[in-house]
Amino acid sequence: MTITQLYYVLAVAEHRNFTQAAEKSFVTQPTLSMQVQKLEDELGVQLFDRSKKPIKITEVGKKIVEQAKNIVIEAERIKDIVDQEKGFVGGEYTLGIIPTIMPTLLPMFLKTFIKKYPKVNLIIKEQNTETLIKNLNEGHIDAAIAATPLDNESLIERPLYYEPFVAYVPKAHRLGEKKELLPDDLDINDVLLLRDGHCFRDGIINICNANRNYGEEHFRLQSGSFETLINLVDEGLGMTLLPYLNTMELDGERKKNLKHFEAPSPAREVSLIYHKSELKIQITNALKDVISGLVKGAIAFHDVQIISPLNKVG
Repeated sequence: MTITQLYYVLAVAEHRNFTQAAEKSFVTQPTLSMQVQKLEDELGVQLFDRSKKPIKITEVGKKIVEQAKNIVIEAERIKDIVDQEKGFVGGEYTLGIIPTIMPTLLPMFLKTFIKKYPKVNLIIKEQNTETLIKNLNEGHIDAAIAATPLDNESLIERPLYYEPFVAYVPKAHRLGEKKELLPDDLDINDVLLLRDGHCFRDGIINICNANRNYGEEHFRLQSGSFETLINLVDEGLGMTLLPYLNTMELDGERKKNLKHFEAPSPAREVSLIYHKSELKIQITNALKDVISGLVKGAIAFHDVQIISPLNKVG
């Protein structure tokens, strides 16, 4: 039994196809199939039912796949120990970021990070929270940046910053003359929302539901873009809430429509999340230090009330 064979088994278990598993493992399909078969012969059991399409993992195969994950993690930990001993911060590192955070946060830290740690090959993927959690637990990504808390026992959450909600309200709106807002001022039917699947949307619903302030519903719209929501507000079709970092890019005229909440301001907690196995922790620590240092100067809010996502799939 070899570590390489276990890697191949995990690849087949993930893709349920020998050809795809071979492509992802950068070997030929006959080579991968031969090594998996060799392991099955050594163990005296069948790991995969090849008669099924897609390939099905046998019952004993499921148990072995889970154990193989643990063995591979421990093997990779040995490499981590050596890297940490040498003070080496480098190698491939895959980071997932949710859509409502990536456009504003990524430009703030990416250039600084790659300049400071040129030996890190950073791979960035935009995914919703549900997908990030799944990929973290399955080892497909090394860390993620998302709104927390997630309450997932297998993951570690390290807060990076707390980002207040800011209202974007046209002057003609019923709240247009107010200097500061309270959550009680919000009417869920008057707030333009991101579409389903965004945790920022769920956080807004959480604020409104907590106050049970409902009005007459004239129309319902859900968009995947903050820019679309802002444009609709400019047309007098309601109001919306924005993450604080998104408001920094607005022009002078649009900034006049921004209204902050009275302290403590509703806010989301944004964290760096990774598996409890803490693989590649030296890169994770470097990433946290860079992001926290840069964002700390951009967000000076401390008196906030954390609003947790309802469905946590943002």
